[in-house]
Amino acid sequence: MRTEWVAKRRGQGNVTQMHYARQGVITEEMQYVAQRENLPADLIREEVARGRMIIPANINHTDLEPMAIGIASKCKVNANIGASPNSSNLQEEVDKLNLAVKYGADTVMDLSTGGGNLDEIRTAIINASPVPIGTVPVYQALESVHGTIENLTPEDFLHIIEKHAQQGVDYQTIHAGILIEHLPLVRSRITGIVSRGGGILARWMLHHHKQNPLYTHFRDIIEIFKRYDVSFSLGDSLRPGCTHDASDDAQLAELKTLGQLTRKAWEHDVQVMVEGPGHVPMDQIEFNVKKQMEECSEAPFYVLGPLVTDIAPGYDHITSAIGAAMAGWYGTAMLCYVTPKEHLGLPNAEDVRNGLIAYKIAAHAADIARHRPGARDRDDELSKARYNFDWNRQFELSLDPERAKEYHDETLPADIYKTAEFCSMCGPKFCPMQTKVDADALTELEKFLAKEPVTQG
Repeated sequence: MRTEWVAKRRGQGNVTQMHYARQGVITEEMQYVAQRENLPADLIREEVARGRMIIPANINHTDLEPMAIGIASKCKVNANIGASPNSSNLQEEVDKLNLAVKYGADTVMDLSTGGGNLDEIRTAIINASPVPIGTVPVYQALESVHGTIENLTPEDFLHIIEKHAQQGVDYQTIHAGILIEHLPLVRSRITGIVSRGGGILARWMLHHHKQNPLYTHFRDIIEIFKRYDVSFSLGDSLRPGCTHDASDDAQLAELKTLGQLTRKAWEHDVQVMVEGPGHVPMDQIEFNVKKQMEECSEAPFYVLGPLVTDIAPGYDHITSAIGAAMAGWYGTAMLCYVTPKEHLGLPNAEDVRNGLIAYKIAAHAADIARHRPGARDRDDELSKARYNFDWNRQFELSLDPERAKEYHDETLPADIYKTAEFCSMCGPKFCPMQTKVDADALTELEKFLAKEPVTQG
């Protein structure tokens, strides 16, 4: 799709969507996003220029179907996949990608840490993906020195970051906000540092007694991102790993630094979204969203969950979808899904499905709550189909049509029941929606009530 679009931009010093937007140019990507979102193209351009919206679209990912992440657009959902040293391979990861796209992932992050040639796995994922691909380059940087964190150099980080950009990665999680002076702030936490990337940088700083190299070399990363139009996903290395640790000094200190880095990237027309916390009690979610908007000048917020309780291993796609729906309602732009395997193991295909559907529900609920134009149209259409006992139309409009049909057919599998005016819950005689009241009957009833008021009791 994008081959001709990007051809004319190659060789220029800055090819970011923000750069063109600030020059008053509506790119083909912006026009495409406007059609997908049913919004004016000039509004898309204005939001991208302002930094409230990003269009992650590396010029080397030409098979991408452009999408937007921002408060003016629909709430989006990211799915994580990735090979580990213990499990998975290239084909399994491509299969997970296809499954994630099938069930509605708006972006996919490749979090591979081993289990094969990471460059080959990433290239295969990018080539197969119509949605933006994100990565965490410090994972491969660590793998490149065989897991010895202390041996990493700033050049190692920059080399991997540029390699990912060259391969076509659309956004990268850059853990530049965790500073050496932040580390003592985790003393009072139950779970300490739970970000894998944040842990790598923390160990490096503790060993060398030097500042975070991603922070000190942030300008170098900006220059790389300008050449390929890679968006920053500024990592929250000090995100809370349990509800006890939510909204503490460590998290908020890093958030302030992320705001500073956001504005530094914007000085060079580089797109930014900011990652947010993973475990937050319900009463603190609104505060977290509004605090991010304040500190980061309304750059799009991208949160993992958040989980609203810590006692449900095996069901954390539910505990987190509750928080995700609330976060989306308050203005979070993208939700990172959590699967039932969170905290327990590497998710399989069914876990990816369950996590994604839970988060598509959360994002859609947030869009309805924010009164986005047309957000409830599908709900109304499904409700009409339900009232008319149009079972096939109900399945078609479902977020997961296969699951809806599967559950219906467990008890009433024959085709004749696809037109039946009941399901197995109420049976043929007790479904309340069989009580069809036409307009004439209601008019007569209203006349009767006007003459004969009904007494209570």
